[in-house]
Formats: sequence, structure tokens, C-alpha cells
Amino acid sequence: MLKKKKKEKHYTYPVRDVSHYIIVYSNKKDYGVSNLKLQKLLYFVQAFFLINDCPPCFDEKIEAWDFGPVVPEIYREYKRYGGMDIPTIDYYVKFDKKNIWNTERIYYEDIISDDDKEMIQAVVDKFAHCSATFLVNLTHNQDPWINAYVNGQRNEITKEDIKRYFDD
Repeated sequence: MLKKKKKEKHYTYPVRDVSHYIIVYSNKKDYGVSNLKLQKLLYFVQAFFLINDCPPCFDEKIEAWDFGPVVPEIYREYKRYGGMDIPTIDYYVKFDKKNIWNTERIYYEDIISDDDKEMIQAVVDKFAHCSATFLVNLTHNQDPWINAYVNGQRNEITKEDIKRYFDD
């Protein structure tokens, strides 16, 4: 795995913001990222934050599905891309319902702190040249998925199990 980092200020983000940042960064580096690969990257990003004694990168659940760890809401958001790479969406528009002149673009790169970007980038860089299938096989051989997976169920892979496994 990756080396632990020195103590810095870290935050917890909505998983959508983290996933958007991974997509933006992956596409800027010309790595590309499919929905299946994004799911595994989110799992490894969460692990990296936890073993560095940071707050969780995101609070949403990771579940044990047939093809490894999955964050359900992110899977649903990107399933329309199938096995293809997800295109970059740099920003979202924040609407002010009371004053349309206050509408603004919020860039995903501006949401994540610089220290957290470095950690996310380290994980993405580490697995950039691994296929989604390789990452599925890798996670299928790790205790957090093995212990949570039951065919036909979608059990949570807990943050405690992830931290325990990767911290050893």
C-alpha cells in the first residue's frame, strides 16, 4: 500500500465530490476511469485516509457487491457509462433561488483541500495503470470484502474493517 503521511488537516466530504475529483484528476492525467474502477478507487482512498488516522474521506457506506466494494449512490450516478471511461465534469452550478444573479459555478478541484487532494492523487496514481478487472480481483482477496460479501446481499464493508485490514 502507500506510505503513511505526516499529520495535516483533513476533512470529510460528500462522496459525490470525491468521486468527481477522482474523475477530473484521472482525465487530466489521461488515465481515464470507468465506473467499476472508480468504485475500487473510492475504497482505496477511504482506506488511505483511515490508515493515516484522518477522518474518513467520505461518510457514505461502501458495500460488498459481486464485483467488489461499491458506493451505491456513485454506482447509480455513473452506471449509464457502462464499462466506458466517465467524461470530465469540472463543476456544478449552484443556484440561488432568491437571487439568480448569485448563481455560480463550483469547481470540484476547489472543494477538496490541497492536503486531501495529495492523498487522493497518490491513490489514483498508484492504481492508474491497473485495469478495473485487476482491482476487482485484488479486492476479492482482501478481508474487508471477503468478510462482508454474501451472494445476493449488499452488506456494508465497515470503516473499522477497512482500517484494521490496511493498518496491519
